[in-house]
Amino acid sequence: MAEHGAETDLKQTPLHDLHVELGARMVPFAGYAMPVQYKAGIMAEHLHTRAKAGLFDVSHMGQAVLVGPDHETTARALEALTPSSFVELGHGRQRYTVLLNDEGGIIDDLMVTRPVSETDDGRLMLVVNAARKDVDYAHFHEKLPENVRLEVVDDRALIAVQGPDAVAAVAAHAPKAAELAFMSAAPMEFDGIDCHVARAGYTGEDGVEMSVPAGAAEAIARALLRDPDLLVFDEATSHLDTHTEQAIQQNLRTYFRDKSVILVAHRLSTIRTADVIHVMHEGQIVESGTHAELMALGGRYAMLWHSQQGPDSNGTSIRSRTNGKRNGYVHASLTGSHQM
Repeated sequence: MAEHGAETDLKQTPLHDLHVELGARMVPFAGYAMPVQYKAGIMAEHLHTRAKAGLFDVSHMGQAVLVGPDHETTARALEALTPSSFVELGHGRQRYTVLLNDEGGIIDDLMVTRPVSETDDGRLMLVVNAARKDVDYAHFHEKLPENVRLEVVDDRALIAVQGPDAVAAVAAHAPKAAELAFMSAAPMEFDGIDCHVARAGYTGEDGVEMSVPAGAAEAIARALLRDPDLLVFDEATSHLDTHTEQAIQQNLRTYFRDKSVILVAHRLSTIRTADVIHVMHEGQIVESGTHAELMALGGRYAMLWHSQQGPDSNGTSIRSRTNGKRNGYVHASLTGSHQM
């Protein structure tokens, strides 16, 4: 049973029940019941995160939005309270800064994000520390000009995934995460759930932070914690442009290590380096082999490959040429520690 400490009025994050289920030792922190370690122990958790990836529940941190009539007005209002410049901050970009008091002392540090969409100009998204968020909010309410207001976001959870495999782990569920450069952020879907994903590094190194609906936090955390030995991707890149597809493939190479992977694709560049490729036509496997073997065979696979590489295809899916039927589908298997 998890330990909750002496306090009985501690707040709980949306992932509290999951922490308890997983055997976390819960302790008071910044007014919340938070997990300090799990059954494996702190050293095992540390080593796993540094070698692969670890999930951190940071939902106790404060999420808020500055809202003004336009970007410059909102940015200059924030500049008056920090030592940083935000007027020139690009769409979808983040900046680390500190909130200052009237004497120039530091009240707290925070992350600031300008939304990707121009329709959201005038809004700056903030993440502040849990232990200082009430102080921060009070300072903003006192110091902001009348035409800029602070809106506290209290219906979302915040999940950080850190470690060398962090981006690949998230991209397996939210492919657009593979596109994110360091200190950038964008809205995207995680297994069909609308989220806002940033790549900044909560632990001071490269990683991913996700602002998610509170009610969906547990489902998202469970999906990330689930690490199956067999992965199935059905048309994983069919609706992506070539640049995005390449970025996703690059980040998934690490995620595919030591796993058996089945890919179903029309876009053959997705499965070119598979250990074995099976070509299906009218529900039957008609060809099997590696990319080189199938190209040398000169059959249906070779025909599909050349049609996608032609000047009229631009890397688009063959689906448009088959009226959506499951003809010309290709199943590829990547097994063991094969590197894509």
